[in-house]
Amino acid sequence: MPFRFLHTADVHLDSPLATLALRESALAEMIGGATRKAFVAIIDLCLAEEVDALLIAGDLYDGEQTSMKTARFLADQLRRLDQAGVETFIIRGNHDAESRITRELTLPESVKVFAGRAEALTLSRNGLDVAVHGVSFAQKHAPESLLPKFRPPIRGSVNIGMLHTSLGGSPAHDRYAPCALSELHGTDFDYWALGHVHRRSVDIGKATIVMPGNPQGRDINEAGPKSATLVTIGDDRKITVDERLTSVAEFQRVAVDFSGVEEWREALARIERALLAARTGAPSEHLVARLALAGPTALAWRLRSDADKLDADARAIAAEIGRTWIDKVELDCAAPRAPAGAASGDPVAELHALMETEVSQSKAFQDSLRGIADELSRNLPFGSRDGVLGRDAEEFARILRAIAREGAEDVLARLRAADRDLAA
Repeated sequence: MPFRFLHTADVHLDSPLATLALRESALAEMIGGATRKAFVAIIDLCLAEEVDALLIAGDLYDGEQTSMKTARFLADQLRRLDQAGVETFIIRGNHDAESRITRELTLPESVKVFAGRAEALTLSRNGLDVAVHGVSFAQKHAPESLLPKFRPPIRGSVNIGMLHTSLGGSPAHDRYAPCALSELHGTDFDYWALGHVHRRSVDIGKATIVMPGNPQGRDINEAGPKSATLVTIGDDRKITVDERLTSVAEFQRVAVDFSGVEEWREALARIERALLAARTGAPSEHLVARLALAGPTALAWRLRSDADKLDADARAIAAEIGRTWIDKVELDCAAPRAPAGAASGDPVAELHALMETEVSQSKAFQDSLRGIADELSRNLPFGSRDGVLGRDAEEFARILRAIAREGAEDVLARLRAADRDLAA
C-alpha cells in the first residue's frame, strides 16, 4: 500500500474521573488507567498495521496540569513508533493548548507538533507524495474558524488537514473553531483528520472527513466501544477508512424490565440476564454498566428502601460474570396502580398521589426548590456548576424536577419500609 496512517484524537491522557461515582477501588484503578492502555493499543495498532504515520488531532492531554510522569509515558510510546520508522503528527486542541509539557519534553525527531501558525509537511512513500497540514490552538479558546489559516493544498500531493473543531456544534461539547462540512469539502483537501467531538462520524464526499471520537470513554456520557480510524490511500489515490477498536472498557446503559416482578430473587435473575446479554455484546475487554430498572412491580418500594442491598447484589452478579462492573443503579419502578375509582385505603399510596398531583405542582414548592438549588449553585466551584445543574434554564428546571421526584420517592419508600417493619 502506498500510504497508511492511523487517525485518533481526544485521548485525554490520565484525565481525572469527573462524574463516575466509584465505590470499588479495583474499578477506580481500571478506569483510571484506561486512557493509557487505550493509547498503548493505538501504538500497537500502528506497529501491527505497519502504518506510515500516526495523526493525533488535539486534546492528547487533559489540561495544563498534566504531570511529567504522563509526559514521559507519552514519550516512551512515541519512541516505539520512531524506532519503527513511523512519523507522528500532533495538533493541540482546547484541552492541551496551554500544556507546557510537550514544550519541555524531548520528543523523537519523527514527532511533529504543529504550532498556532499553519504549516504543511510533505513526505513521500512508494511514489506517492502526501502533504500533512496542521494548525494548533494558540490558546484554549478558539471562537472563530481556523480554516482561513490553512495553506492552499499542494498540487500533485494527497493533502491531509488536521483540525480540532466542533464543526456546526454539538450539545455535549463547547463551540470551538466552528466550520461547516461543506467548507471542508470545498478546500480541495483529500482527507480531514478532525478532533474534539467524542462521537465517531464519517462524511465522504469531495473529501473524506472523519471525526474518530475518543479512543476510550471516561463516563456514561461517552458510552459504547471506542476506536481509532485506520486510513489507506491506494495507488489510485482512493481513500478507504476502517474503524479499529481501542477501548479497554466501555460504558453502557443496560435497561432491565421489572414489570410484574414480585420476589427479590426474580429481580436479581432479571439483572443477571440483562448483564449477561450486554457483556456478550460488548467488544471491549471490560464492561461498565449503568443499570436502568423500570416497570410496575410489587417490589418498587422495597427496591428503594433497600437500595444499598440492591446495589451490592448487582455488583456481586457483575463480578461473577467477570470483566463486568456496575457504575450505578437507577430506579424508575413504580408499584402497580389500583384500578381507576377504587379506594386504596393505603395512606402511603394516598400521600404519593397527593405529592404528585398537588404538592410538586404548587408554586410555593417550586420556588422553595429553586431557592435551595440556587444556594447550592453559589457554593459550587465555578467549573462544576454546568455538570451538576445544567447549562441552561430549561435543563436546570428538568434536573430540579427529577431531583424532587427522586427525593419524594425515597421518603415514601422509607415510610413503606417502616410499615413493613411494624407489621413484621
